[in-house]
Amino acid sequence: MAAVLIVEDDEQVRVLAESFLQGEGHETLSAATMEQALALLESEEPIDLLFVALTMQDDPEAGLKLAAKAVARRPNLKVLYTSGQGVTDGMIALFVENSAFLPKPYTIDQLTATLLIKFGFGRSRPDPESSPALGYGIERTKNNTGGDGSGRTDGPGTSPVD
Repeated sequence: MAAVLIVEDDEQVRVLAESFLQGEGHETLSAATMEQALALLESEEPIDLLFVALTMQDDPEAGLKLAAKAVARRPNLKVLYTSGQGVTDGMIALFVENSAFLPKPYTIDQLTATLLIKFGFGRSRPDPESSPALGYGIERTKNNTGGDGSGRTDGPGTSPVD
């Protein structure tokens, strides 16, 4: 499992991502701003992965800037960028090494697969004993939609993250 720093200015998205990652056995730290994230990166806290929104506080390059500073401080750090906006070739060219991109909205299945395939973090097969969403027979797919439009069906682990 990994120590993940989640940097997202949308509190609902940050809390949902943090909750899911903790449920999967990852240790998490979270920050709502670039300044908070840099303070955590300066600390002695172990951090394996920076999970960062590209756009924060109306700056479309905040995540790119933060990742560059983070990797300068911690050269072995892996980075997972996320955004609900389109990503240009120019932006991709600015991605740090050992990074990947996950477009929003993403499902927990997509997040899990990205962490495992791109970075080797997680279990190769879901374990129903430690994943309540699977243990209760709730299907986790990107097409789940609840009547309230939230993407939830009847349990945890089914909603897309915006």
